[in-house]
Amino acid sequence: MIHVVLYEPEIPSNTGNIIRLCANTGAQLHLVKPLGFELDDKKLKRAGLDYHEYARMQIWENFEECLENLKSKGIEMDAIYPLTTKGFETPHTSNLNRPVALLMGPETRGLPEHVRLMFPKEHWIRLPMAANSRSLNLSNATAVILYEAWRQQDFKALI
Repeated sequence: MIHVVLYEPEIPSNTGNIIRLCANTGAQLHLVKPLGFELDDKKLKRAGLDYHEYARMQIWENFEECLENLKSKGIEMDAIYPLTTKGFETPHTSNLNRPVALLMGPETRGLPEHVRLMFPKEHWIRLPMAANSRSLNLSNATAVILYEAWRQQDFKALI
C-alpha cells in the first residue's frame, strides 16, 4: 500500500490532480488541514474531473490524527518519507518496496522544519533537478515519487 499525505495543501488544482493520480494508481490520499481551499472549489473539481468518486481520500484535522491513522494501518514513522528540497545535495534513493507514506508539504513553503525533523534525514527524499531550480510542481513531484514507489513494488495492485 502506498499512502500520499498532503500536509496543508494550498492550491486546489494541484490537489485535484493528485486526487486523479491516486484514483488511477490505487494509492490512499490523506489531506491534512488547514486546506488552502474549500473542497467544493471549482478548480479542485475540474482538475480531478470525475475521479473524486474513485479516489480513497481521508481528511484530517491535524497531522497527529493522520499519523495515528497511518500507524493503525501498519505505517510506522520509519515508513514515512518526506519530500523536500532541503538538507542534502544528492538525491535520496530509498527502498520503497513496502507499505509507505509519501509526505508532501504545502506548495509555497514546503514542509515546516519541525515536521521534517520528525523523520530521520536518511528518509528525506529530494528529486533531482537542474542546477538553480527551486522546486517541482506539487502534483508533478507527487506523481514522480508515487510511480517510483509503485515501480519498486512491481506495480502490484494497491487497492
